[in-house]
Amino acid sequence: MFEPVQLNLPPYPFRIKHDAGVHYIFDDIRKKYLVLTPEEWVRQHFVQFMIAQKGYPKSLIRLEGGLKLNTLQKRTDIVAFNSKGEKVLMIECKAPSIPITQKVFDQIARYNIVHRIPLLAVSNGLCHYYCKVDFERKSYQFLEALPEYLKDL
Repeated sequence: MFEPVQLNLPPYPFRIKHDAGVHYIFDDIRKKYLVLTPEEWVRQHFVQFMIAQKGYPKSLIRLEGGLKLNTLQKRTDIVAFNSKGEKVLMIECKAPSIPITQKVFDQIARYNIVHRIPLLAVSNGLCHYYCKVDFERKSYQFLEALPEYLKDL
């Protein structure tokens, strides 16, 4: 059973319940309780950080969306859209015990072959990395922080 740990993200007043020795956390986006795993703990914190600190509209965030990569079915953790319905940000979340390595960057880069999203982030709740992709120049640039949401992001 996962016991929540302190993350390098602001604390939020999550609704957590316990049933038969299992912790559940209420997902405000999907409007249901989910099993509280270490990765879900990070995902829920990051979503609240996006909404409360960076101004991303809750209605423009999708969690655990499916994608097909070659013949494999995969899931993106968090995708945010702009007001035109275009994907503007994809975030890959890992458990706090999982270090952010090249393998994690490779994973989100593979997902982005399908999505072609200009802003990427990876986080284990303790370390966060952000980068802006320039598809024209086939390059990327690391950013110091997650950009604020803008209507035309």
